Formats: sequence, C-alpha cells, structure tokens
Amino acid sequence: MLNRYKQFLEIFDEHIKELFEEQKKYIKCKRGCSFCCEHGNYPFSRLEMEYIMSGYIKLPNDIKDIIRKNLSNIKNKEDYICPFLINNLCSLYQYRALTCRIHGLAYLSNKKLKMPECVNIGLNYSNVYQKQTKEVIIKNPITENLRIDEIFGLEIAKKFNLEKGEIRKLIDWFSEDKI
Repeated sequence: MLNRYKQFLEIFDEHIKELFEEQKKYIKCKRGCSFCCEHGNYPFSRLEMEYIMSGYIKLPNDIKDIIRKNLSNIKNKEDYICPFLINNLCSLYQYRALTCRIHGLAYLSNKKLKMPECVNIGLNYSNVYQKQTKEVIIKNPITENLRIDEIFGLEIAKKFNLEKGEIRKLIDWFSEDKI
C-alpha cells in the first residue's frame, strides 16, 4: 500500500505544483515560513501516518529525540506546533501529509472558498481578501475540493486503489508509547 501511495504522491505533487503555479500571484509561501505548521490541528489519515512513520524511522536519533520531546510538550492541546517542525523546517518534508502539501492554496469545498489560515496575517491570498467581509475575489478559483477526505476520491487517486483509513487530528495518532 505504501508503494502505491508513494506513486500516487508523485502524480499528486505534479498536479499540486500546477495549481500553485496557477495561483502564484496569490501565494506568499517560501522556505522557512512555518505559520501553517505552528497553528492548527490538521487531519491526517491512517495511510498518511504510516507513510510519515516510514520516514520517521529513517531519521537520525538526535532528530527523533527532538520530535519525541515536541510530542510530549503538545499532548492534549487544541492548537499546537507540528512536532515534526524543527527550526522552522519540516523534518519529514518528503513524507509530509496531504494537508501539508496543499496548504497555502484556496479551493472550493462544498461551494465555499476554503482559505488558508495565513490569509488573516497578510500572507496567502491577502491581496484579494476583504478582511471586514471575509470575501475573496479570485477570477479562477481552484474548483477541486482538496479536503483530505476528498483527495482520495479524485480521479488521480482512484487508480491506485488506496485505503486512506481513519482520519484524525495529527496529535491523536500518538499515544505516550508510540514514538
């Protein structure tokens, strides 16, 4: 399953790259910006967590120690910094979840425009965001629903016959003895 998921990610990443290119005039993401990693409790599927953990086991022990410490510091918090974020960079970037891969894009979800949280601090899409009315004026919004549960239903995912499994908040995948 992980091999099929990895193959899917190669195609999905190319697709997302095209979406970021289409929306580049609204995107402010750059290396070292970690606002999205510092504010949230994002959903991760079982399949994504298995993939993430396949990357985690390959990390050097000192990085694993930092991640374990980060995890112990965020137990039972609603809003937290991603435990894989170290020095404003993702320690598992190659293995990151779908939510992380699409973060920064605005897209339609159930006919409503879903905006990245960083719009509120003047980053992505802030040049077309009306803070008072919370309206965004984009000529060509992304019409694909990029919510995690919807991504696995996209045509590019269906051919890989992926079983996403349960979806939980990232922190809910970890118990005291798991990592």
